[in-house]
Amino acid sequence: MKPEYKAYAMLHLAVVLFGFTAILGALIRLPALSLVWWRVLISSISLAFIIRGFGFLRTMPRIQILRFTGIGSIIALHWVAFFASVKLAGASVCLVCMATTCLFLSILEPLLFKKTFRRIDFLVALLIIPGMVMVVQNIDASRYTGVLAGLVSAMLAALFSVLNKKYISDAKVWHISWIEMTSACLSLSLILILIYPWNAGMRIWPEAMEWPYLLILGVLCTTVAHAMSLFSLQHLSAFALNLVINLEPVYGILLAVVILNENKDLNLGFYCGAALILMAVISYPYLLKRYTHAAG
Repeated sequence: MKPEYKAYAMLHLAVVLFGFTAILGALIRLPALSLVWWRVLISSISLAFIIRGFGFLRTMPRIQILRFTGIGSIIALHWVAFFASVKLAGASVCLVCMATTCLFLSILEPLLFKKTFRRIDFLVALLIIPGMVMVVQNIDASRYTGVLAGLVSAMLAALFSVLNKKYISDAKVWHISWIEMTSACLSLSLILILIYPWNAGMRIWPEAMEWPYLLILGVLCTTVAHAMSLFSLQHLSAFALNLVINLEPVYGILLAVVILNENKDLNLGFYCGAALILMAVISYPYLLKRYTHAAG
């Protein structure tokens, strides 16, 4: 098999695994905070076996370590909001909210990199916003808190993506991943210590049936999926990579329909709104390529 075909196959599998996280969030009954704590702990341990030693911490500039530590804390909050959205509104609604990440990226990237706001980003935003309105109008009001959590998660995903892009140039990806996962684990540990006395009934320890799901989440859907996406980066163009990654909510919603039967709880109006958002997101790489070519 040619390297590029293998890269496509691995990237699609990685994106399916990323989309599967929402399904696991619905199957694991732990509160979102406890669930994410176990996810980043398991991922941090598995990454420690990959990097095989921590000598890089002595050579990496302290300012870099602090930056990636801060980004890890943002990732932790992103995942807490993500799984809170799954539990409050359902996997499908959460994944539709996550499809708005590119909207937040189009706002944050020009601000942090001091770039001009592109017209194509404005066009995609115009398509996403009415789709999001349709989604909200066609779900029960009891899910609105979950929609808000999903949008916060999408905003935080855009923020840590932009920050990683800004600071990733002079460090190995596996080292960065371990620092960020370990930082996320430590941040959530501190939060758990602070809030547990006020919420002693919150469940932290998983039930026996939840352990396999947590291991799949921490190892397959985090560490392994990340490794496959890194392999793909070596053989695919940025256009191809973005196109496949934008399919994540599509795969996730299909999995939610098949595994969780969420289509029984959601009406046609919701799926029309979701389709409008996904159409905008999936077409974005094509529109951007045409826009860039015309501008050049």
